[in-house]
Parts: sequence; C-alpha cells; structure tokens
Amino acid sequence: MGGEQASFGAVLREFRLAASLTMEGLAEASGVSVRGIGDLERGRRAAPQRRTVAALADGLGLSEADRERLLEVARSGRSAGYSPTGVRTFPRGIDDFVGREQELARLTKLAERAVSRSLTEVTSGPGSGSSHPVAVAVSGPPGTGKTTLVLYAARELADRFPDGQLVLDLRGMDDAPPGPAELMLGVLKALQVADRELAKAGPQGHAGLYRRLLADRRVLLVLDNARDEAQVRPLLPGAGAGMVVVTSRRMLTGLESVHRIPLGELSPDEAATFLTTLVGPKRVEADPTALDDVARRCGHLPLALRVAGNWLATRTGWSLRRLADRLALDERRLDALAAGDVRVSAAFDLSYRQLTPTAARLFRRLSLVPGPDTGAPPAARLTGQHLFDAEDTLEELVEAGLLGTDRDRYRLHDLLCLFARNRLEAEESSDDIQRARTDLYRWLLETAVVAGRWFEPDHGAPPATWRGTVDLSSADRALQWLKAESANWLAAFRAAAEAGEHATVVEVAEALHWFSDQWIFWGHWPEVFATAARAARALGDPLPEATQTNYHAWALIVCEGRPREGVDRATEALAAARRAGDTSQQAWAHSYRAWGLRKLGEQEAGLEDIREAAGLFEAAGDLHGSLQAKQGHALGLMEQGRTEEALTAYQGVDAFLEEAGDRIEPHVAVITRIELHSNIGVTYAQLEQWDEAVAHLRIAVDLYHENGNTAMESRRLHTLGTVLLDAGRTAGAHEAFRRTAAMGPGADPRIVADARERVARLEASGA
Repeated sequence: MGGEQASFGAVLREFRLAASLTMEGLAEASGVSVRGIGDLERGRRAAPQRRTVAALADGLGLSEADRERLLEVARSGRSAGYSPTGVRTFPRGIDDFVGREQELARLTKLAERAVSRSLTEVTSGPGSGSSHPVAVAVSGPPGTGKTTLVLYAARELADRFPDGQLVLDLRGMDDAPPGPAELMLGVLKALQVADRELAKAGPQGHAGLYRRLLADRRVLLVLDNARDEAQVRPLLPGAGAGMVVVTSRRMLTGLESVHRIPLGELSPDEAATFLTTLVGPKRVEADPTALDDVARRCGHLPLALRVAGNWLATRTGWSLRRLADRLALDERRLDALAAGDVRVSAAFDLSYRQLTPTAARLFRRLSLVPGPDTGAPPAARLTGQHLFDAEDTLEELVEAGLLGTDRDRYRLHDLLCLFARNRLEAEESSDDIQRARTDLYRWLLETAVVAGRWFEPDHGAPPATWRGTVDLSSADRALQWLKAESANWLAAFRAAAEAGEHATVVEVAEALHWFSDQWIFWGHWPEVFATAARAARALGDPLPEATQTNYHAWALIVCEGRPREGVDRATEALAAARRAGDTSQQAWAHSYRAWGLRKLGEQEAGLEDIREAAGLFEAAGDLHGSLQAKQGHALGLMEQGRTEEALTAYQGVDAFLEEAGDRIEPHVAVITRIELHSNIGVTYAQLEQWDEAVAHLRIAVDLYHENGNTAMESRRLHTLGTVLLDAGRTAGAHEAFRRTAAMGPGADPRIVADARERVARLEASGA
C-alpha cells in the first residue's frame, strides 16, 4: 500500500514503545481496537481519520509537538496512499444535470451533518457522540433520474468524504439481484482489504469487518437501484461518520432512521432547460412553443426528456415541432420515446413485472380513470375489491413507485397511464374493458346524485337503503367528495351525454343544482347545465328544459359574469316554462332575468321582473323562490339608492326566514343570512354609516370563511376593502385587499385580480 502508510505505522509503533505500552494497553487507553492498531502498525490499512489519530495521541499522552507529528504523517498517508473507487469513475450522464435544487440542498445539508458528527468525535474523543452514519433513501417512479441526482451530488460532496466514495449497483430490477453478502464483499474489496484478511475472517466474519471498516472511515456509500429493504438493511453501517445514499423505485418504507427524499417529474422550467442543453439554444429559439409541447408530452420525466433530446440531437434535420407532433398521439407516444436500446416503456415494464397479479390488474385498470387522480372507492369499483383491500393494493403500487399520492388521492403519471393502458389492451378483452369503464362511470354518476342531493330541498342525507362505498354521512363530506372527484364524474357526465343517455344527464344536473352554490367558480357549471338543457329538449319535455335552461342562465350570470347571455337564456326558459304550464319555473325565469338586468344596470326593468317573480312564487307556494324574490327586490332597491326602503326590505327577508323556519333548506338559509349581513353592510355604507357597514361586512366575511365558501368569501372581503377605503380607513382596506389577493383556488378570479391591483396602488401611494 505504499511507504506513506508504513511511515504512519512506524511512527505509531515508535510512540507506543516509547510509552511502554502494549497494543492491548494502547487499545484500552485510546478506545481504538487492538486489531485496528495492529493493522495500522503493519501497514495493512490506510492512515486513519483525524478522530482516530486524536484518540491514539490521547492514549499515548503525546506532547503537542508529537501529536502534530502524528497528525501530519496521517494526513500524508491519506493524500498519497489509499484511493478507493471514487466519483471520478462514476458512469457518464451527470454532466448535463439540471434542476433539483431543493433535493441537492437537502443532500448537502445531510452531508454536512455527517461531517459535523465526525468533528465532534475529534474534539470529544471516540464514542462521545456514538455517531451513526447519515442514511438517505431517494425514491421515485422509474425514469425520474434518481441515480443521476445521487451521482451528481456525490461528485459535488466528494471532498467531505476523504476516505472514499463508493457506488454499488444493487441491480434491484434483476430477476435474481445480488444479496447483502455478495455486496459487502464488493465493498471490502473496493476498500482494498487484502485477500488474506478476507480469507482469515471467512464469509461469516465479513459483516463484522464491513461494519468496523465503515465505522472508522469517512466514506460516502451509494447503494443504487435497491430492490427492497431486505437487500439494503444489512448494508447500513451502525456506526461511523460516513453517509449512505440509497436509490430505489420502491419507497423502502420498512427502513428505519433514514432521511427520505422522494423524486417526481421536473418542473416545466427545469424540463425546458434540460431539453435545451441537449438540443442547443438555436433550435429552441426557432420554436420555443414546440419545446414546451415536447416537455409536456414527455410528462417532464427526466428519462423521457433525455430520449426526446437524444432524438433531436441525432436528427439535426428534425424541427422541435415535428417531434412534438409525433408525441401528440397518445397511442404512439411510448413507441416514439425510444432511442437505441433506451426505451421509456422498458423502464416501466421492469417495475410492472414485479407486481402481484392483483396489483398489476388494478394498475392496468387505473388507466380507465378519466381524471388526473382518484380516491380509493373508484379504484375498488374498477376491480370489484372490498374498499380496504383496494387501499392495500393501491399502497402496493405506491410502494413500487408506480403510483403517486397526495393525501388520500392517487395519481398515475401521464406516461405511466399510457403504459398501463397499453398493458390493459394487451392483457384484457375489449368486452371486459368496456364493462369496467361503464361500471365505473355509472357508479360515479350515481354517487354524484346522492352527494348532490344533500344540498337539495326535501332530500338531504342519503336514504337508509343506500349502500355506497363513499362516506356521505354529512353535507361537508358530500361536498368534499364532489370536489375531489369532479374531473371524474364530469367525464362520466360527458360520456353519458355523448351516448344519448338524456334522462341520466338531466338527473345528475338536477341533483347538483343546489350544490353549485357551494362551488361557484369551479368553471364547468355553464357546460353542465347547457348540456342538461339540450338533453331535456331531446326528451321532448318542456318542464326539465325550462328548469335546466334557468340553471344555465344562473351559471352565465353568476359564475362567468355574462349577464346579457344569461338574460337571453332566462327568456328561453320562460318560454319553455309557459309551454309546460309551470308557474314555479316561470317565476325562476323572471328572477334570473331580474338578476341579469341588474348586472346590466337596468334596475327598473329588473325590479319589474322580480315583482313578477314574487307573485308567481307565492302562487306556486315555492318558499325558496319567494325568499330569492324578496332578497332580489331588496337588492334592486339598494342598487337604485333607495336605502331606507332597502333596509326595510332586508328586515322583511329576515322575518320571512324566521317564519319559514326549518322549511327552508339549511344551506340556503345559511347563505341567505350571510348575504343579509353583507347587503345590509353595503346599504349602511351608502348612508355613510361606516361603523355599522364594516361590522355587518366583517360578520359576512367571517361566516363565509367558517362555511368554507371561498368564492363568496373573496367577494365579500373585497367589498369590505372597498367600504373601508371609502371610509378613509386605508390600513384596514389594504389588509382586506391583501387577504383577497392571497386567496387560492375557489376564489372569484376577477375579484382576486382587482384586489392585487388595488394593493399595488395602495403600496405605491405609501398607504
């Protein structure tokens, strides 16, 4: 191993003999093993780390000058002698690494923690901190660049681990991957343990030798492509100041005391940067939109991006648009993402082949889920499993790295979804596939109807006979399910419309009408109710046509701010309601016309319609309609500046609510009372009675927040800010607009945009 290490051994022996110590005596005094001291003196191992040298110096009772001499010889031995496999011999493919700043920062921080443990032992003596190596598990789906990230990090962190940087390929995707004993032997040989020492220890002693060597050296050990916990666990050293980084497609949930770094796809910006490094900036500048399309159709997955980039790099005559168009076809995308012997689908197949038959079947059928994610109940429906069994199978897919999670939602990456669809079509009959899809869609719509009726007058909780797999025991749970599964039941709704299932379409839309008040800015209510109106016309029944057209009018006016079109739809609904001879729907048509006309500034015409609506509602005995008409009448008066009359009218609305009691659907009563506070606050603001105005508006904002109605909360918070600004209370106005601007999904986007502008103006003015 060279003279430098022998020099350290010779100096150590010189000092030991001068102190009249045997090896056993020095071991007892220093805490370094007899075997370790013997290996050092005989030159069988590298010069030790600084903490070991310090321990030996303490045990020998060296003077400062002799201590420094021993440390200097050790430093010389480390720099000139021992040099195991290092990052400079790692595989290629990390020079064009981009992104992953957070993950790199986390690995760097953990490496510094390992170094700090080593320094603690140097200053405090061996065993003082009973240091343990820092262990990190980097997991993620196939193709996310786990190995590339870790190799890049290893190269950047190499100087923190002067005793070596080792990489072992655990070949976890092989049919028969190497076991821990074989892998340990590879590490021992890389650490230059002599064959005679290995033979002397014997196979049964390799594990102990492995642990002792890593305990005494600051080594970075990369265990790449691990199969499972059983393969990895014996390779994690129990002591020392090194660092072990494990990569695996599996989450390795069973490993204890490890730091976890999950990997997903790159961000859009990172993906664009990565592709640019592969194909060159000039081609990107020619069509940046095509670059974004390529990245998106690769699902921002590093492996797919690399394949796409290699395609373009080797086909200089191809434009980015040509590849983007080639990738646009779902049925051909995976075939197109292949370059030489590198195929994205092959990477997926390695993980798929390791699934149990039950998990493989669910994985395939998850490609039938139309939305971006799903809960456990739809998954159970796809396979006919009990809910708890389906959850276990979903978790198997998560553990295998084939399924992502976000709280209680499960998501297939876009490319994995295409792969699952290919396996489904290859392994299951078209009849079975169609039956599974039809059953899922039917279940989604049936559950949406039951959930939606929580908010519909005279319905509420599911009937006692209902036996669903979704917990719809409260209106809040129903609302959560409808929102979470919205993309899925909407797709089922569209499929029913396309298939001409008109009665089903009308039933679903009717059941969701009252729920729509709870999620005004979802973005699809105009489509839902327009589709239902067309279905009703196809059925030839003017009453549901009038009803659904009225709902469409509401959606246009309230959800999208298109009052002129809303008035037109309400006029169509009025004609259909007259053909049906239905007084209540005629009244609703007048009510929605009034609403749209008020938005258009035609208050007097709006008041005429609302008066007509009030009379018709009363004749029909429609309490909810009458409540709406009374509220609309008060609003019309307020908007005309007839404030005293408006306040009296609002008092009338409150009295009507009290008299009607529980005959008014609970969520309608709640919203109406909140709106009363809001509108009374605006009316007081018109009278410049600022304290009363602000008090009522704050109540409305707080109640909407408690109610979880983000859409209405954003509107009323914006109104509060406007009133505070008018009152000259700029600090309060700034805070209200700032809160509005910070509201997330579900808020009125137009209101949020205006609030941001107002915040900017207030801050620019120094308010």
